[in-house]
Amino acid sequence: MPCLNEAETLAICIDKAQGFLRRSGVEGEVLIADNGSTDGSQQIARDHGARVVDIPTKGYGSALIGGIQSARGTFVIMGDADDSYDFANLEAFVEELRKGHDLVMGNRFQGGIEPGAMPALHKYLGNPVLSWIGRLFFGATVGDFHCGLRGFRRDSILALRPTTTGMEFASEVVVKAYLGGLRMTEVPTTLKKDGRSRPPHLRSWHDGWRHLRFLLIYSPRWLFFYPGLVAFGVGMLATFVLLITPVEVGGAVFDIGSMVYTSALGVVGYQAVLFSILTKIYAGHEGFLPNSDRFKAILAGLTVERGLLVGMALFVLGIAVAVVQIFRWGGVGFGTLDASQTLRVAIPAALGLMLGFQTMMFGMFSGILTIGTTAAPPLIQGGEQIAADAEAITEDEVARAQRAEVAASVDSPAGSASGTRAR
Repeated sequence: MPCLNEAETLAICIDKAQGFLRRSGVEGEVLIADNGSTDGSQQIARDHGARVVDIPTKGYGSALIGGIQSARGTFVIMGDADDSYDFANLEAFVEELRKGHDLVMGNRFQGGIEPGAMPALHKYLGNPVLSWIGRLFFGATVGDFHCGLRGFRRDSILALRPTTTGMEFASEVVVKAYLGGLRMTEVPTTLKKDGRSRPPHLRSWHDGWRHLRFLLIYSPRWLFFYPGLVAFGVGMLATFVLLITPVEVGGAVFDIGSMVYTSALGVVGYQAVLFSILTKIYAGHEGFLPNSDRFKAILAGLTVERGLLVGMALFVLGIAVAVVQIFRWGGVGFGTLDASQTLRVAIPAALGLMLGFQTMMFGMFSGILTIGTTAAPPLIQGGEQIAADAEAITEDEVARAQRAEVAASVDSPAGSASGTRAR
């Protein structure tokens, strides 16, 4: 249980959890990840038989990560210490974990939400919308992305290497579990009004934005690719039409002035599409987003050489159109040209130059991201591995020192005599 000044409700939560352990025969402990409480929560937890670990780094996610790392069991069930979750009835979570699931999510909308337990803004807007976005972006089948009561295999969640320190930790675990191919399921759970007299730590709009930001960052398709593809398609199509003829819609005439903006829209969209590809390349290379076989096949065709060739072709085309325009200008003694006709040539020329330059830079940067490198060793997890590595290093240093001592003794007369006696 993450804890920050939960003196009013902590004892109740601990007693319920310990009662469940005794009644179900599950061997376990109640662990309190304290995030700097100043109301005596730590002593209350100890008095009621819980183990307390101090997590100095502030934040809901920080407390949970520290608690999970400190846990000793194979399975971990996490939940808020505000007496809003039913720690006395965790059988469904344990049962699904024993069936082999890596992550078991509680679903408050299926189990029932007591009147007043969840603000209307969260119940009817925040949670449903963010959960729907999560399902849309990642294809996850979780109905309640932000339920604070969930169970999981400790090693499976630590293998995901969660990093977020705030409330968005709830989304991070679900998203990374889905992307990592973990076995997930949901069970109904209840939510009742918490027992605290003070306001909750949750800040609706601030924490809601952090959840949405995380979902967007972990989905380059929705952050860059789809918006960019729409902008590029609309911008290029509109530019092509206006290049041929003005368009009248409801009495409004769209002509050369509009073409400036449509071409800019196309350039921005093209850049967003390239960003999405670069993001996927980087994310796949660093290992925090998986790349599908289809994307790998596409990436195999996006070589540096092809990017440079396509970009150079567009760039040269833009220069060629610009040169034609310069000759036309010279034909009138470099005097005044018709603005409309001039821009109908200048805008496509500038468009070719910009798209060509962007494509060449994309080709070079994608090449930088895909340069073959030697994989770094995995991050060390756990004190036992650190101790083992330290022991191995010490043994190696001792062996080297012994070899150096033997070599030095062989080089000296006294050492030779000593060595002979030893033999």
